[in-house]
Parts: sequence; C-alpha cells; structure tokens
Amino acid sequence: MQPLTISLVQSNLYWEDKAKNLEQFSAKFDKIPNETQVVFLPEMFSTGFSMKPEELAETMEGPTFQWMKDMSRKHRKIISGSIIIEEAGHYYNRLIWMLPNGQFYHYDKRHLFGFAGEDKHYTAGEKRLIVQVNGWKICLMVCYDLRFPVWARQKPLSGSDESPAYDVLVYVANWPQRRSHPWKTLLQARAIENQSYVVGVNRVGEDGNGIYHSGDSMLVNPVGEIIWQQADEEAVFTYTLQPDSLKEIRNHFPFLNDGDNFMLL
Repeated sequence: MQPLTISLVQSNLYWEDKAKNLEQFSAKFDKIPNETQVVFLPEMFSTGFSMKPEELAETMEGPTFQWMKDMSRKHRKIISGSIIIEEAGHYYNRLIWMLPNGQFYHYDKRHLFGFAGEDKHYTAGEKRLIVQVNGWKICLMVCYDLRFPVWARQKPLSGSDESPAYDVLVYVANWPQRRSHPWKTLLQARAIENQSYVVGVNRVGEDGNGIYHSGDSMLVNPVGEIIWQQADEEAVFTYTLQPDSLKEIRNHFPFLNDGDNFMLL
C-alpha cells in the first residue's frame, strides 16, 4: 500500500438542473489540489435527490457520465459520485467509479429510502463494490445504506495471511439536517466496527422539496476519531491516508479476528 490522497467535495446542488450542477462542479475541480488522486462527490450530484427518474435518468453514455469521463481524464483523477441511470427499463441510483483512462465500475444503491418513496421509483442493487487504488481497497456505498451495518460488515479473518475486505468505506449522500445526529454517529460506528477509514460526503442547502441539508461531511479514522467535519457550508477537504497508521491500528487491536462468521445472501 502507498499513501492515498483524497478530496471530499461538499456542495449545494441546483434542484434537477444538470447543466448548472455540472458547471459548478467543473469550477470546483480547478480548486482541488494536484496531488489528489480520488475525488468524492455527493449522491445524485447532478440533480439532487429527485424522485423523477422518468424525466432525469440518462444512460451510461449520457451527459453526466460523459462529464465524469472527461473531467477524470482532464484532471487525471478518479471521480466517484452517484447519478440517476436508466438501464433495461429500470432506474438506478448508481454510484460511478471513473478512472482517468475511461475505465469505470459502478454500484447500485442497495437500500432504497422508502420513507421518501425511492423504492417506488428505483430498483435496488444486489452486489457490493470494492475497488482498489494504490493498494487500498475501497468499499463504495450510498446514503441510506449507512443505516444497515450488515451490508458493510467486515468478515472475521481466518489467519494471519488474510486481510480485511476493505480499508476505506465510503458513503455519498443527500442526508437531511434533521437527521444529522444518526449520520454522524453511524459514520463513526462503521469506522470502529470495521476498523477502516470512513468517508461521508454530503450536500448542503435546501432542495426542491424544502428539505435542508447541513452537510456534516466527515472523514473518520479506524478507531472512530473524526479527522475532519464540516457543517452548513460548501467545502473541499483534502487528506492523505497513510497505510502505516491503518496497519498499526489493526495490528495493535486485532478485533476483526474475533467477529462472527456470516454470509450475505
């Protein structure tokens, strides 16, 4: 493993306006440090958390996907965030992991937010996604997935040669201010129970339904300590993850060896 520099972009979003959102994120990229290797954007960063996929969805060759490809190539950085995708007659809240060479991976949000009717408009994903960069294994998830710990749970290690499934757990979100306490608490809990860094990237501002978002994007270390948190304003935070710090924590506190074995069905 080598050091990994990441940037978290906390931003307001123009409601259901792809052109304005892509324009503002293009401008924000000019402020991201050159040393950044991975950039994380919020959930549905080009539209806001909309229940109108019939009007807003695009294909995997659509304008937002193409923007991610172009920006990744131009700035030579991996870009990750979720967008509304239509595929084979279904709509997905799809997180994209875009590489500068045009290669990409995706994860479809598993847990759809029934309280807002997301399950009536979108199809749930079925598989986790773990990607690798600089030797770091990164597990990518979306917003409401945070409330379901089994979906993110590390399996116990069977021997000294085995390593955990991932080193960094990422949640991109549109999480409202009125439920900010669970957001902040659960991000720390996921870090502690999985002995991994946890990244939470949220939006700020009021959406088209009058729901206010306070941001509270966070970076949490594997013992649950908050490295960075920002509320109520736009921000770009850059940090370099150090493999030695992660290894020291896991070696000193080998809790993952004692976990319950299980299988996700």
